[in-house]
Amino acid sequence: MNPYDTIEKAIHFIRANLDSQPNLDEISVNVGLSPFHFQRMFTEWAGVSPKKFLQFLTLENGKKLLKDSNNTLLDVSIDLGLSGTSRLHDLFVSLEAMTPGEYKQKGNNLLIKYRFAESLFGRIFIATTEKGICSIQFSKDINESLINLKKEFSNATFQEGSNENLEKAIHYLTNPMISLSNIKLHVKGTGFQLKVWEALLKIPFGQISTYGELAGSIQNSKASRAVGSALAKNPIAYLIPCHRVIQSTGKIGEYHWNSDRKTAMLGWERIRR
Repeated sequence: MNPYDTIEKAIHFIRANLDSQPNLDEISVNVGLSPFHFQRMFTEWAGVSPKKFLQFLTLENGKKLLKDSNNTLLDVSIDLGLSGTSRLHDLFVSLEAMTPGEYKQKGNNLLIKYRFAESLFGRIFIATTEKGICSIQFSKDINESLINLKKEFSNATFQEGSNENLEKAIHYLTNPMISLSNIKLHVKGTGFQLKVWEALLKIPFGQISTYGELAGSIQNSKASRAVGSALAKNPIAYLIPCHRVIQSTGKIGEYHWNSDRKTAMLGWERIRR
C-alpha cells in the first residue's frame, strides 16, 4: 500500500464517522499504523495535522449552516477554520479540441504515448498525442486503462513512452504547488462538453463552484444536470478540475475517480490557498 492509499483509507473512515469527530487514535487504528507514524505520514502529505484536515471534511455538514443563514459556501468554509494565506501559482493549462475530422476518425494517424506514474493523489495512467495530454485516469491497472483509451481512439497507434509535455504534467501532479509555464491538453468532446471543461479551467486553485454556478457561467443556467454529465465525461483528471464542483447544499458529492479522492483533493488545495 503506497502512502496515498493509506491517506484515502483514513479519509474514508473520517467521512463515515464524521458525526462522532474521530480522534487520532481511532483513525490510526483503522489504517493499521501507530498514532505517531500516521500523524507524521498525514502531515507530510497534507501539510497540516489530521485534526486540521478534519475541519475541512466538516464542510460536508456546512449545508446546515447554509440553511440557517445567508452564508455562502466560501463563508462556511472560512468559518470552519479553513482560511489561510493565499498562495498563487502560475500554472497555465491550454485546451485544444480535436478537429471534427480527428473526432470522426477516432484517432486515425494519431500516435498516442502513455505510461503509468505516481501522483500526490494516487497512481495515474496518463497519455498524450503530439498536441497535448489526451487522458489522465486514476488507475491501478494499466491494461484496463489502455483498453478504455482504445475505445475512444480505436484507430490510433499506441506506444508506451513519454514526451516533455507528459513529463511536465506528471511533475505537476506530484506537487500541484510548483510553478509551470504551460501544459497543453488535446481532448475530444461535444461542443457542450468543451464549454463545460473550459469553464472548469477558470475555477481558481483552492476554490469551489456548484453545478448551477457552472451552468450559469456558460450562459445556460437550466443545464445543471447536463453539466453534471459533462463532468462525468471529463477525460483529464485533476488538470481539468471537475473535483472543484460540489452540490449547492455544500455536500461534496460524487466523483468519477472516487469521492474520497475528491475530498482529499479539495482539502489539500483549500489548506494551501
